Amino acid sequence: MTVTNVDNLDRTSALVKHDVGGRTPAPIRFLKRIPVLIVIGVLLVIEIYPLFWMFINSLKSNTDFLNNPSWALPEVWEWGNYVSAWLTGNLATTITNSLIATVPSLALIVILGVAGGFALEVMVFKGRGGILLLILAGIMIPVQMILLPLFTIFFNLNITGSLLPLIIIYTGHGLPLTIFMMATYFRAIPREVFEAATIDGSSMLRSFWYIGFPMVRNAVITVGLVQFFLIWNDLLIAITFASNRSLNTIQAGLLNFSGEYGATDYGPLFAAICITTGGILILYLFLNQQIMKGLTAGSVKG
Repeated sequence: MTVTNVDNLDRTSALVKHDVGGRTPAPIRFLKRIPVLIVIGVLLVIEIYPLFWMFINSLKSNTDFLNNPSWALPEVWEWGNYVSAWLTGNLATTITNSLIATVPSLALIVILGVAGGFALEVMVFKGRGGILLLILAGIMIPVQMILLPLFTIFFNLNITGSLLPLIIIYTGHGLPLTIFMMATYFRAIPREVFEAATIDGSSMLRSFWYIGFPMVRNAVITVGLVQFFLIWNDLLIAITFASNRSLNTIQAGLLNFSGEYGATDYGPLFAAICITTGGILILYLFLNQQIMKGLTAGSVKG
């Protein structure tokens, strides 16, 4: 009888320590996850709170900004700030100008960047290493250093009264990084794939379009979105080459909320920022999976 009781105690202890299948019990697994959950919670607060704070401030009146702390809720919810933001900031025009400057620039960057990355990594020709080094040198040149020479050139060409200078500069400034990144992604594709296509009689153009491009499609989306953010959020180039209010891009248009004597209407300003930021967040949510795949596409080979 004593031996039986001892055996029962051993079985009970074993069940307490381990659940079915020898796994750690659920409460213990949950306790082990607590540090990870805390870190995730802190990161969510860091990422989400600024958006929440921006939205709350977009619904405040100037009286709220003067009399209450910035983190306090509005006393009166001023939904009309969004109407004022659209009209004061002339957002319809500035968003259109941003799209006119961004879409052609992005199309040229992606087309030339993907083709350039394929040529420098897959095609074999003399001097391609030196060409890649020259392209990388373009990444190291700060845009601030070339603004004055470029402005002089565009002024002499009499094109400063249009958005064409922005398209040219955005394209030239974005190509070096894009070519370098795409060359890295093409490097991750086994060379035997292109060799087999060549043996089967495929031309280099067909190999690029039907083999290379589909294999780096997610990477193209990632690179394109990175360049889109850089162009869309640019302010320095926009106010230098498109200083006319009718040519203002979205970032330059946000400067229009400073009134007489430097006074700023903060409610409509935050509302305008919410409008422009919301569109970017929606775009990112739609392309989130492709971006994640593209970020890891060039990390391994084979």
